[in-house]
Amino acid sequence: MTKERLYIFDTTLRDGAQTAGIEFSVEDKISICRLLEDLGVDYIEGGYPGANPVDTEFFETKRTRRAKFTAFGMTKRAGRSAANDPGVQGLINSQAEAVCFVAKAWDHQITTALEISLEDNLDSLRDSVAATVAADKEALIDCEHFFDGFKANPDYALSCVRAALDAGARWVVLCDTNGGTMPSEVSDIVARVLTVAPGDHLGIHAHDDTGQAVANTLAAVQAGVRQVQGTLNGIGERCGNANLITLIPTLALKPVFADRFDTGISADSLSRLTQFSRAFDDRLNRAPLKQSPYVGASAFATKAGIHASALLKDFSSYEHVPPESVGNERSIMVSQQAGKSNLLTALARHGIELAKDDPRLEKLLATVKERESRGYSYDGADASFAVLAHEVLGTLPSYFDVDTYRASVERRHNAQGEEITVTEAVVKIRVEGELLMSVAEGNGPVNALDLALRKDLGKYSSRIEDLELVDFKVRILDGGTGAVTRVLVESRDGTGERWYTIGVSPNIIDASFEALYESITYKLLKTEAL
Repeated sequence: MTKERLYIFDTTLRDGAQTAGIEFSVEDKISICRLLEDLGVDYIEGGYPGANPVDTEFFETKRTRRAKFTAFGMTKRAGRSAANDPGVQGLINSQAEAVCFVAKAWDHQITTALEISLEDNLDSLRDSVAATVAADKEALIDCEHFFDGFKANPDYALSCVRAALDAGARWVVLCDTNGGTMPSEVSDIVARVLTVAPGDHLGIHAHDDTGQAVANTLAAVQAGVRQVQGTLNGIGERCGNANLITLIPTLALKPVFADRFDTGISADSLSRLTQFSRAFDDRLNRAPLKQSPYVGASAFATKAGIHASALLKDFSSYEHVPPESVGNERSIMVSQQAGKSNLLTALARHGIELAKDDPRLEKLLATVKERESRGYSYDGADASFAVLAHEVLGTLPSYFDVDTYRASVERRHNAQGEEITVTEAVVKIRVEGELLMSVAEGNGPVNALDLALRKDLGKYSSRIEDLELVDFKVRILDGGTGAVTRVLVESRDGTGERWYTIGVSPNIIDASFEALYESITYKLLKTEAL
């Protein structure tokens, strides 16, 4: 049976740029565009040329090889022609191959926000599409607030769809702009739209304000639309947009969709989906969300001992898709609920093979549970578990010993009379009996300790040159001034691998130093065979 084609339209560089705290530079956009090209989406909406210097520069050159390079902008202003509208001409004269116009589809907004007549709005829509088609570019219309507009005035909302198609638009996209529509409403309204427009000319653009952007998108596909819009990792204004990293594998792997549709995403790209998602987060300089569907570090994790035992016999019963199909991996977490099955799987992940009746396994299990009773948690600190396992099993190399360390914070006035805070750390270590002392100043005591500890590891220094601390989290486990503090440190190296180490102590500096020490030790373990 021939499958129907679904088209993936990415709006990360435009809609995603409206995310609070995210500002894309031209270089960011170029890098992300290449990532999207490698993923294999059909359209890349790059922004609004003419609206700001970054987008204008980005559209001076065609940035895609395969995907349709798409510009976004407003339809022409009422009272002037498309030929005399600078905004429309800027879109048409850019290097974009396609132009996506946003047009109001809610009568209330047209008369109150735009303060024009409903017919003037339709004229602007028609003329903008016609001018784009005449310039030999593909035209798309985003019908803004379409679902709210349809509920208020279905006849007018449908007239916007007809006008766009009659003028030559390739796609008319139905937008749930405020993210408040329910999946059942999406299905019903799309069915009504199909009475005036073919599904292979309709798209869906859903926002996530009720947490249902993915569900609404899937409902629209099942109802008949054939273009899907969304962003990488679901970024976007307010609560974000439909998450393409969730939608793509659902469409490609779930039989209800996969048996009917072809997304154009290759099996190779799908198998690297986790890599794409995390590379994008790296570009944004933020930690990946562990519980993201399909690609999160916890997406294929199990904690309960009884599940872990069963999982070793029958993975398919506990995983809705094979983790490798999206480039992720199975994770049997180590915790107070852990049994031997969990430990064996976790050990194997670090290249440690033990028999189930090995007495050292009982010792390791007891150690893990005792440490967790004191505040440690190895659910999210797999690197610390690897270090602990090697230590308990007697296979941890003796890289270096810490004699002493000290961190001091001093507030003083500099030569200009300005009040400044200076943090200094001193660390003394021994490598094969040789005493090495390092001093470093940093942005706070943890940063200073990190710099000092890595400053001179003797013969091991070259093996940690690409190591860097990327995140630092503190949690107070008990209240009061004598509280126990848990520190989680995230590190990465030049290979792109990230790992987490943990430290626990009533003293936040001690806890931090423990996590830093284990991060370096884990890095040395990684490079042991190199």
